[in-house]
Amino acid sequence: MQQNVGGADKVIRVVIGLALLSLVFFLKGSIRWLGLIGLVPIFTAFVGWCPAYSLVGLNTSTKKH
Repeated sequence: MQQNVGGADKVIRVVIGLALLSLVFFLKGSIRWLGLIGLVPIFTAFVGWCPAYSLVGLNTSTKKH
């Protein structure tokens, strides 16, 4: 599994993931659990690999493969 997520992309993913996770605390009812979707961009940022990028052929990583 080659890294395809670059540095700036990782930061954006973590920020968006944390914003989505905050919905768990700010929303009421069962809709609040949709905030758990924020775990996906956080996970892909830490792993450095995004399956959607692989499908479309995108690569924002500056590492040479």
